[in-house]
Amino acid sequence: MTGSENNISICALSSGSSGNCILIRSGGSAVLIDCGITGKAAENQLAQAGLSPDKLDAIIVTHEHVDHISGVGVMCRRYKVPVYATLGTWKSMINSIGKIDPSLIRYIAAEVPFEISNIKFHPFETSHDAAESIGIVFSSGEKHGAVATDLGTVTKHIFELLSPCSIALLEANHDEHMLMSGPYPEHLKKRILSDFGHLSNRICGALCGKLVKEGKLRQIVLGHLSNDNNTPRRAFESVSASIEAAGFKVGEDVKLFIAERYSISEELID
Repeated sequence: MTGSENNISICALSSGSSGNCILIRSGGSAVLIDCGITGKAAENQLAQAGLSPDKLDAIIVTHEHVDHISGVGVMCRRYKVPVYATLGTWKSMINSIGKIDPSLIRYIAAEVPFEISNIKFHPFETSHDAAESIGIVFSSGEKHGAVATDLGTVTKHIFELLSPCSIALLEANHDEHMLMSGPYPEHLKKRILSDFGHLSNRICGALCGKLVKEGKLRQIVLGHLSNDNNTPRRAFESVSASIEAAGFKVGEDVKLFIAERYSISEELID
């Protein structure tokens, strides 16, 4: 990443039900949102993004599900990286990530902004079925971005927080038809479709269309795609249709990308 100290960027190092790890940067600061891949995979993906792991300022954990925390302990111990999470998330993940140096533990809370280096963070509550799940809006200067997956549902408050963001990684987890006609048991289908589950392509598309039309969103990477109930093509086409229905041309007015499951995504920079 190059440019002004106030530039912000998002790059998905990995995204999907098999592991989520998102790198955000501003100037010389670098923070991971979740680390649900192995330590070795995180090191390799960071290298592809041009960053040494010992340059990380922090890891922020959104919730305790294994696809968001599996590499947190390793990276924390190996590189002495502070880990930020809500009290509920700490209580739920502490036995899963191994021993952490108490000096590296940081407690945060939804709706209580905090700063790491030159990046400001605003964590917000999500309705996902975890102990104390959060999404993240971040900023540097006048530029705002967001990492918002595992949302469950989109509230008016969440929309208002996302509206100033010019770049965002947003959840397009599943195609509703693929999910309902697929092999998942009924209880799991209901959980995914509920306000405690994940956003579908259709709902993500509606959100993107509204954010593009009423907010400042101009660069989007779609993340947390289901391996069984979605395809990159379906997600892209569904969200593109909603953006274009709002009067904006994908590829011209709005840049739209898909986060890869095992390799780094396009880096969004503003």
